[in-house]
Amino acid sequence: MNVGVIGGGLSGLAIGYLLNQKKVTFELLEKENECGGLMQTSQEEGYTFDRSGAHIIFSKDERILNFMLNLLKDNVVKNVRNTKVLYKQRYVKYPFENGLADLPKEENFECLRSFVDSLLKKEKGDLNEPATFKEWIYYTFGKGIAEKYLIPYNEKIWKYPLEKMDLSWVQRVPNPPIGDVIKSSLGIRTEGYTHQLHFYYPKRGGIQALVRCLEGEIQANVFKNFNVKRIVKEDDKWVVSGGRREKLYTKLICSMPIQRVVTALEAPGNVRAAAANLRYNSLINVSLGVNKENVSNLSWLYVPEHSILPHKVSFPSNFSPSVAPAGKTSVLAEITCDVGGDVWQMKDADIIDRVTADLDRLNIINERDTSFAKVHRTEFAYVISDINYQENVRIVRDYIRERGIDLVGRFAQFEYLNMDACLARATDYVNTYVNGNRKA
Repeated sequence: MNVGVIGGGLSGLAIGYLLNQKKVTFELLEKENECGGLMQTSQEEGYTFDRSGAHIIFSKDERILNFMLNLLKDNVVKNVRNTKVLYKQRYVKYPFENGLADLPKEENFECLRSFVDSLLKKEKGDLNEPATFKEWIYYTFGKGIAEKYLIPYNEKIWKYPLEKMDLSWVQRVPNPPIGDVIKSSLGIRTEGYTHQLHFYYPKRGGIQALVRCLEGEIQANVFKNFNVKRIVKEDDKWVVSGGRREKLYTKLICSMPIQRVVTALEAPGNVRAAAANLRYNSLINVSLGVNKENVSNLSWLYVPEHSILPHKVSFPSNFSPSVAPAGKTSVLAEITCDVGGDVWQMKDADIIDRVTADLDRLNIINERDTSFAKVHRTEFAYVISDINYQENVRIVRDYIRERGIDLVGRFAQFEYLNMDACLARATDYVNTYVNGNRKA
């Protein structure tokens, strides 16, 4: 059987790598002249920058964590997370509910009281089950934490009304234990999101070092600059056309965005409409090189203030000492937006000016010390689960599945998946696929 894998991001490369290990004949088609997708990295002037936001390596799944670390071998650094939320010029320990003692006493008390009130009302049955993401925030954390941090931050990152987002993805956010919140309020140290408290990062090469390990094993099977424009079934074979070139496969696996699969299949109107209504955010990533050592000791910083353009600022120099020249620091600022919106339409130079001015105002950097600046844009960055998400994604997935094409990956499945979840899906898919064919 000749398998075609469309898309050379993390999921596509992992599928190819695993198929290769199981001696399955395949080819991988990538639209760009470089594989990696959201995990591409740039190396310029001695700096190493991840192009689509700062990535880190962690997982609750020891199988997947070990898979990533074994790929990197000795090219890895282990780090302890040091992350804050910038709230009214205060650095509050992240997650916010684990840093209540960093707030003024009155606000600390307000957060604790509303958190406990919400718990008591739930116990008495006085709170209705949440139906939207905004309701879930109030329901889970109480008014204080919700309105001081979680609602403004999520409004800023999603750029979409929280009351119009569903709950299909909130299992990603752990419920805070009451004991931890009380300890936090009293100033007793606690840690939230412990699965990422210790994280890893490539010593050299940025996050793309990980996908290059996958790609290096299957280079002979990878065809780049192949922009899939049409997919059609002819005589039990899939014909995949890139315009001038065509490929034939007996099995097709897609990890490219689901909207592009629909276009290539020339799907009927109801499917095209459902795909068009699947919402997502794009990302502008501003890479900055600063002529100063140790700008910050933080791993990354969340910025809920709406007047500041970036929602997150990361310090990759604290992930690995090899990502910046000696005596200098690398800083990444992430900005979500809509393609075609005002921010996306801004010129790169204007975005850089705005971001450096914002970071200067926040006393994170001195903009006069900036010696390197570059903007990278990522069209498909974050899946938005709006209230129509479940129905729209079902229509599109069902249509593609009925054609006999399998979808694997964040934007192919159109689901908010972290790196480790993408690798887990790819691993489980290949195992199921190979075992199923052996039984047949």
